[in-house]
Amino acid sequence: MLAKDLVSDIVPSLKTSDTGADALGWMEAFRVSHLPIVNNKVFLGLISDADIYDLNAAEEPLGNHRLSLMKPYVFEHQHIYEVIEIAARLRLTLVPVLNIDKEYKGVITQTDLLLRFSELIAAHTPGGIIEIEVGPHDYALSEIARIVEDADAKILSLYVSQNQSTDYLKITIKLNRVDVNTVVNAFERYGYNVKATYVGESQIDDTTRRNYESLMKYLNV
Repeated sequence: MLAKDLVSDIVPSLKTSDTGADALGWMEAFRVSHLPIVNNKVFLGLISDADIYDLNAAEEPLGNHRLSLMKPYVFEHQHIYEVIEIAARLRLTLVPVLNIDKEYKGVITQTDLLLRFSELIAAHTPGGIIEIEVGPHDYALSEIARIVEDADAKILSLYVSQNQSTDYLKITIKLNRVDVNTVVNAFERYGYNVKATYVGESQIDDTTRRNYESLMKYLNV
């Protein structure tokens, strides 16, 4: 998924002739804390609501001020991971997008970014989650996939994070099935350290109901 696929055609850009009050009004309307300033497709920089408040002259055109604007952006061909990185690092509510000629094309909002990323990791698809921990030299994606598939399941998404103090890798796996017990048992048979499991609400409800019914049956004996 590339930046060009995420560009919003709704959020407006500002011109230097727009006032601080104009900018704050648009920010409130679109629930963002930043807006790009663009003149003739040239991206001049990103202004925040805090920048405008600091000017203390909301009714004056932005071009009347000596603005010190940050200029974060991504190109159209960059991957969503790179968009997420710059948005997270700079705590942006939107990220400007430029084409290869550095012409302004639009922005990617934090909301759209989160929505598309949730699709990328299959967050809305029912399924259980397993977290396993392995040493840095024991990580073999092919083996992990084989274990999951041998347990009659499939991996919908997988991501890896590293513990900086121990160098161990935490692997988070989203499966296409809610009941993860068979897969957990398979990992444990192969010596994997299963750190945690998370199941869908439906499985929790079913388990609770079965336990309740068993208890009632026992009390009626």
